[in-house]
Amino acid sequence: MLEQIRDKILHGKRLDRQDGRWLLSEAPLLEVGALGQEVRLSRIPEKRVTFVIDSNPNYTNVCITDCQFCAFYRKPGDPEAYTLTVDEVLGKVEAAAARGATTVLLQGGHNPALPLDYYLTLVRETRRRFPRVTPHFFTASEIQTMAQVSGLTAGDVLDRLWEAGQRTIPGGGAEVLSERVRRRIEPKKGGPDAWLEVHREAHRRGFKSTATMMYGHVEEPDDLLDHFDAIRELQDLHGGFTAFVPWSFKPGNTLLEKWIKHPQGPNAYLRMLAVSRLYLDNFPHIQASWFSEGKRTGQIALHFGADDWGGTLFEENVHRAADYVNTITVDEIVTLIREAGFTPVQRTTSYEILRTF
Repeated sequence: MLEQIRDKILHGKRLDRQDGRWLLSEAPLLEVGALGQEVRLSRIPEKRVTFVIDSNPNYTNVCITDCQFCAFYRKPGDPEAYTLTVDEVLGKVEAAAARGATTVLLQGGHNPALPLDYYLTLVRETRRRFPRVTPHFFTASEIQTMAQVSGLTAGDVLDRLWEAGQRTIPGGGAEVLSERVRRRIEPKKGGPDAWLEVHREAHRRGFKSTATMMYGHVEEPDDLLDHFDAIRELQDLHGGFTAFVPWSFKPGNTLLEKWIKHPQGPNAYLRMLAVSRLYLDNFPHIQASWFSEGKRTGQIALHFGADDWGGTLFEENVHRAADYVNTITVDEIVTLIREAGFTPVQRTTSYEILRTF
């Protein structure tokens, strides 16, 4: 069956759910990986791997959504709850810029106490004070919260963010875009269209974004295919996604922890990358997550269809709250990519090339 799938791809035909189900559940891992890499090199012939210098701070951990997979959030009034002032957030942007960051991925909880102007000021002041830094701010669910608090639509909020100077949004908060899964692990966050609506409206306005997936909890292969189909269909409309970024669930200190008997390891991750390269035929980039899967797995991922290494993540607190910590330097990224047999290339948020190492 793998040869039939290879033949479909090489003749420009799209894989269907039967193909995807077999690839996710039964196909030999190394053969799927080899095909993923063959397709990657046919679409991106240069043996280069991109990365971005970035940081991922948080402006608040206050959240009312109670997602069962999250160890980071605190309810309003909790003694450990915090919300940073605009100047405190900009201090984090300044620290990242001083270390060479060109992207700051800013996210937080769903905090109903914050007015829309708080977010707009963060964008405007980042653009004004740090013109070399891209404000890659606010996930879809945060934008939905802004809309609810302000009485606007998600599209209206995106218009305001655009006017303030924002041009990209991160893909966090997708988890698995399946009605069944989202009802189980994040019932207050809404079904798949709550996430898809924001990215659809963002792409219509000219924003670029990433699509993410956090798997390894309660999903089945068909739930993953629901996710793949949804983002592939949206990409057909506007081509607004720059990359697909999957990572495995980290159960530490979460409500879901007791339900996860066998956390998924490197083999499942490598299969996910290879299958996404094959199934998501309209996505230009597939990102390897050294941060969530480990640096050695990240290197192997570059031979399973991934062409991007992600970022430096100078600051990251969400996985830290789940007792999962991993750090890296630019020099180490360059070395690891070279060791894997590729040329390291620094990029921007939108995949413009800055320099080759």
